[in-house]
Amino acid sequence: MSAILARPSQERCGQLALIEPEAATWDRFVAQHPQGSLLQQHGWGELKASGGWRVRRVAITDADGQLVAGASLLLRSQYGLSVAYTPRGPLFAGEPATDRLLLAGLERVARRARAVFLRLEPSLTEGDPAADAAHTWLLLQGLRPEPTIQPRSSLHVDLRRPEATILAACSKGHRADIKRAERGGVQVRVGDEADLGAFYAIMRATGARASFGIHDEAYYRAAWCLFQPRSRLLLAELDGRVVAAHMVFADARAGLYLYSGAHEAGLKAGANHLLEWHALCWARALGCAHYDLWGIPDALGRAAVAPDEATHVALEAEAQADPLVGVYRFKKGFGGQVVRYLPAYDRVLIAPLYELALRRISA
Repeated sequence: MSAILARPSQERCGQLALIEPEAATWDRFVAQHPQGSLLQQHGWGELKASGGWRVRRVAITDADGQLVAGASLLLRSQYGLSVAYTPRGPLFAGEPATDRLLLAGLERVARRARAVFLRLEPSLTEGDPAADAAHTWLLLQGLRPEPTIQPRSSLHVDLRRPEATILAACSKGHRADIKRAERGGVQVRVGDEADLGAFYAIMRATGARASFGIHDEAYYRAAWCLFQPRSRLLLAELDGRVVAAHMVFADARAGLYLYSGAHEAGLKAGANHLLEWHALCWARALGCAHYDLWGIPDALGRAAVAPDEATHVALEAEAQADPLVGVYRFKKGFGGQVVRYLPAYDRVLIAPLYELALRRISA
């Protein structure tokens, strides 16, 4: 561990210390924290480092030397300036003095990196009992709410039920497609490192067909390797040919559906439905409480808590123009609950450049 703050916090009679923990120590803390996320793990920082980000871990220890709060902070620099960002974090203690010290530590690191702003994206859904207090506290610290970088709205499938119950909660069409894929001869197998080339070929074909950007092959290879054994490559084969593939992940609480693709033959055969069912079962077997289907139109997240029917209908209509609406139709058939995360919170550090930096991020 390396010290970030030489003196102890004055707010807790010298009991708190601000440190930079080692990777293994940090990952143990993330695993036991109620909001711990894959995106706060050491491996996620390593993955993003391959794309030009730098990673700093900032944490608070108590009088016994135990971690009680912290964040994995990503920094990206250009033209002598940078942005600082905590994806699905920080992991707060819920104790004001501790959390103020953590926020001060993050701001200090960000300022040293000449960050235009510091962005926090807590891993709290609006329905979480701690959400209102966290939102109010962050506003009282002078942070401003902004749109998130990670998906703000998603679908969570409850995995704390028998498999048969989870399957029964899927739509009739999805259950039929899962059975149709099995009857049609689609075989699902677990891939290994030798199959990553086939996975990338499918991702490249899918990106070209659907006109969306993908990462390079090295990125997917690193993602699979960094999170073993809690990453899984699932391949669907038909007549001996790989026709669809999913790369899914699991942290201590959730399975995460992050990367997938399919050839036309796989789409027609229902291979994606069968793969996703296997992914759900895998995450459940690991003990995950829910499966995060990772991103739907945010208008649908807002619609789920709309104050009246007219607003609900208007937001559902707005969602039809969102590029994610087609993906949503696939995801909603697995019977998940719509959730919406808290917004991002920005600490503006170089005010004259802030709006310009936001526009560059949006682009």
